[in-house]
Amino acid sequence: MLFLLFATITGVVNYLYDAPSEASLYAFLLCSALGLIALTVDCIRFHQKYTTLCLLRDNISAGLEQLPEPENIGDEAYTELIRTLETENRRLFSDAKLREQDSADYYTMWVHQIKTPIAAMNLLLQQNPDDELSEQLFRIEQYVEMALTYIRCGNDATDYVLRSANLDDIIKTSVKKYSRSFIRKKLTLRYTETGLRVVTDEKWLSFALEQIISNALKYTRSGSITIAAENGNTLIVEDTGIGIAAEDLPRICEKGYTGYNGRQEKKSTGIGLFLTKKILDSLGHALTITSELGKGTRVAIRFSNPNIRFE
Repeated sequence: MLFLLFATITGVVNYLYDAPSEASLYAFLLCSALGLIALTVDCIRFHQKYTTLCLLRDNISAGLEQLPEPENIGDEAYTELIRTLETENRRLFSDAKLREQDSADYYTMWVHQIKTPIAAMNLLLQQNPDDELSEQLFRIEQYVEMALTYIRCGNDATDYVLRSANLDDIIKTSVKKYSRSFIRKKLTLRYTETGLRVVTDEKWLSFALEQIISNALKYTRSGSITIAAENGNTLIVEDTGIGIAAEDLPRICEKGYTGYNGRQEKKSTGIGLFLTKKILDSLGHALTITSELGKGTRVAIRFSNPNIRFE
């Protein structure tokens, strides 16, 4: 646009001074040719620079050493600004990681230390049995275990050990932990052996299953809890509890989300199902939850690995 403006001004001036039109046209064509060459070179360089910046944007971890060389004072200022921001970002990231690690170390130490008085209280309760105190102490143990699992799940080096395991053994161990709760709430357990072996991590699957059973017990006031296999590759845990509102179902596995039931009970943390979903996803198992308000909830864990088989 500037070139056209300058060419127009030159043409008008030449016209006013009665300069030969051939001379003006020749100068215009010559300048146009040189301008086109310069524009082409500039477009090519700009495209190369833009392509490099796009690649860096899509692979931002590549580092600033691959930034295009600055061509002028303005480019140098922008490059220096970007390098300063990167240095500050790295410092902030490093500080945040250190704080996160310190926090994780502290809570891990706290969880392990709190187990000592819990064990002592268990010994005292064995000498002087009290069902109500035993139930409350069991809940404390579960919350401590949940806290430790939460810390471990935030660690990239989580110790998953996948191997073939007897699903019924895992179920029986998990159910046994809650036997007192079944008795206290007078709920019927309908358990049909699955006869399945699955490739999983027994410890982590046990935790996930215990969270599901715990929720079923928490929100079931009467009736039964059913545990059985379905379609040869799915474990079903179904209760006759208060159910889950339809609007809450899509979000019940979100971190900290308690929903209508949690607000009513005032005891829900919104962490149990979040950890359950995260663990099952890491193990390659699919979690599906369906429910009808006032009629109960059905939780399905589908094992997609090829080692599932009926014994």
